[in-house]
Amino acid sequence: MSKEYDRSVEDLGNIVGLEHVNLQVENQVLTTLFYLTGLGLTRDPYLMTSIDNMWVNVGHSQFHLITGTPQHLRGRIGLVLPDRAALLKRLDKVKKPLEGTRFAFVEHADHVETTCPWGNTLLCHEPSPRFGDMLLGMGYVEFDVPSGTAKGIADFYREVFSASAILEEGLARISAGPGQELVFRETEAPLPEYDGHHIQVYVANFSGPHRQLLERRLISEESNQHQYRFEIISDPASGKPLFQIEHEVRSMRHPLYARPLVNRNPEQTNRNYIAGRDAWVPDAIMAEMDDPRSAARERRFENVMRRSAAE
Repeated sequence: MSKEYDRSVEDLGNIVGLEHVNLQVENQVLTTLFYLTGLGLTRDPYLMTSIDNMWVNVGHSQFHLITGTPQHLRGRIGLVLPDRAALLKRLDKVKKPLEGTRFAFVEHADHVETTCPWGNTLLCHEPSPRFGDMLLGMGYVEFDVPSGTAKGIADFYREVFSASAILEEGLARISAGPGQELVFRETEAPLPEYDGHHIQVYVANFSGPHRQLLERRLISEESNQHQYRFEIISDPASGKPLFQIEHEVRSMRHPLYARPLVNRNPEQTNRNYIAGRDAWVPDAIMAEMDDPRSAARERRFENVMRRSAAE
């Protein structure tokens, strides 16, 4: 009998990629220390190379970090980074230059919790089945939302975006690309006022959600042919506003869709330099094909090699 697979694990829904989180930061020097030196991420070498905005690559996703009054994401950003021990060493090295800021880090059983110089929380995970094949990237953005809103939020993404959504007790998880999710976690705690930060997603069916948002009068910006924005997540049954977070929605025809992003190997230095290892290259984590015949072919090859050696 052939092996059985859970084919639903491969479903994405209409949202095919969580591309960036946009936050204002106060100081690009501190940004460099935290995101590049501490986390080991990579500044985009081609776009936004001045001091007013920094694009920071993490796998196929980015942070867009604009100089201005610091913004605070009401929740957490989950990153997938491949080497916890190396991460902890880097974070320890930036403790002194980041003294006097809100920078901090704490190691937990399944992740390292970090706080940026302005108080945003980033949870750093090692690769795991939770994130599919992702070895370096932005696994999720998790928002704290008012009690009683998770179901309406899940319904919103299902109905407006045709997204895959899982509803758990006090929690909505929205598929946002391979190994990526938007997570909405209910809380009783008072939430800070929304300060204008945003996320950006790519969708396969671009006009369908746009039509649904227009009908609900939720479009906040008609950016261009390839992009629009909205801020309010509302209950599709009642129209009641549930949560405010600007979404920059792009089509797969957007010029930046699937743009190759440079990711460096943060362990490469001038002191231990090895030619050809400047770029981060992922290790293989699984065979391309799960073919039971391949094991038999490998055994035959090994037998041939043993006979050849014996002769």
